[in-house]
Amino acid sequence: MYIRITIALMLMLVSNMALSITIGFSQVGSESGWRTSFSESVKAEAKKRGINLKFSDAQQKQENQIKAVRSFIAQGVDAIVIAPVVETGWKPVLKEAKRARIPVVIVDRNIRVKQQSLFLTRIASDFVEEGRKIATWLMGQTDGKCAIVELQGTVGATAAIDRAKGFNSVINNYPESKIIRSQTGEFTRTKGKEVMESFLKAEQSGKNICAVWAHNDEMALGAIQAIKEAGLKPGTDILVVAVDGVPDYFKAMVDGDANATVELSPHLGAPSFDAISAHLNGQKVDKLISTTGELFTQETAEAEYKKRRLH
Repeated sequence: MYIRITIALMLMLVSNMALSITIGFSQVGSESGWRTSFSESVKAEAKKRGINLKFSDAQQKQENQIKAVRSFIAQGVDAIVIAPVVETGWKPVLKEAKRARIPVVIVDRNIRVKQQSLFLTRIASDFVEEGRKIATWLMGQTDGKCAIVELQGTVGATAAIDRAKGFNSVINNYPESKIIRSQTGEFTRTKGKEVMESFLKAEQSGKNICAVWAHNDEMALGAIQAIKEAGLKPGTDILVVAVDGVPDYFKAMVDGDANATVELSPHLGAPSFDAISAHLNGQKVDKLISTTGELFTQETAEAEYKKRRLH
């Protein structure tokens, strides 16, 4: 009896040790409400699974991310998750991780490397499709006749590149619609407001602007503030469309200040950890695990806002 109990306890101990893994997570920063929700969801999922998570906030700087990844490698973590600031410049540090036999999962934004074997998988939304969805809605609302100002995301970031690509692929089919001004708002509310103020001044106090298209909700919320301060009604005088689906933006839609958004789920921790677990157990992992959210408008904004406030 004693031997059987001892063996059972040993098996439980081995099982628990197998579950206790260390993962390094390099996050872009905390430039938006969505990004903060993303970080919090990853931390919560790690705690739920008993994962020792080493979290690093890069403060929107790639050099900080590369430094963090090298630190993770030196510490001998079991896996690394990276939400990259920009697409390029990752090859050397990814090669270092591969030499150390540490699998790397890319989440949210993409990286650009010829050797796809340098990372395990990428888990992200289809940013191009997000841009297409919001542009299709806008063209439907304006009969394909709209002078648009664009608040771009961080220069070189996948979300900025691909959302613009998707959006443009739709409006290019409408000769009477075009982007009349475009500038980066760096994915932040403060910068979005600042850039929108300059657009309004340049376009006869906003009279020439049909809509503002922002690469994320935070910049759109900044633009809404600028539009109000210019004496115009956002959502009516100037349509406002974006991507992310953060609670504050749903509140803006409830108030009539914003018109539409495509949701980008911040819950990327679970699929990341699932992929790492599968790999460590010798299972094959797809090179791309894609998730693309729904388009939401003012019609369902109130119910969605209440739902998101509860989470």
